[in-house]
Amino acid sequence: MMRQAWLVLMFLSFAACAFAADDPYASLRLYDGTWESRGADPQKVDRLTDRCADVGNYFVCQQTVNGKTAALLVFVPAGEAGHFYVQNILPDGHATGRGELRIDGDRWTFSSNSEENGKKTFYRTVNVFTGTDRIHSDSAVSTDGEHWTVTRTGELIRVSAQLQTPVKRR
Repeated sequence: MMRQAWLVLMFLSFAACAFAADDPYASLRLYDGTWESRGADPQKVDRLTDRCADVGNYFVCQQTVNGKTAALLVFVPAGEAGHFYVQNILPDGHATGRGELRIDGDRWTFSSNSEENGKKTFYRTVNVFTGTDRIHSDSAVSTDGEHWTVTRTGELIRVSAQLQTPVKRR
């Protein structure tokens, strides 16, 4: 489950390129497709498949990891270009809590936090893109939001093109 959660977080910060003024989700459409993920162990390859679409005012992606549904990712514009609120809904119907995605060129940063027994833990995944088909990802954790410990690093490589034709927003 931790590995799947990491893959979901890593992929949340994903995609690339520019925004169309009339389509806040233009860059997120690149999620649609199949990707291979490699971490510290080069022999271990995970396959991620995302099926994405506009649903009303939302943009959603159903993410499958190694053939098993992992989460429904819901993106909502947060008021400025390149800033989204993100919610993961797990197959059992539980939501993981609101996160944020900030896109600055080829650098995409997903951040979230959780609180347990009065202690806050911060999470951050930074993805750096080299083109539209390759991403370097680092995930980290912090107890103060300032000092970070990298927990995972990896690469995502696109293995198939978009599954669906982008849908125009009205």
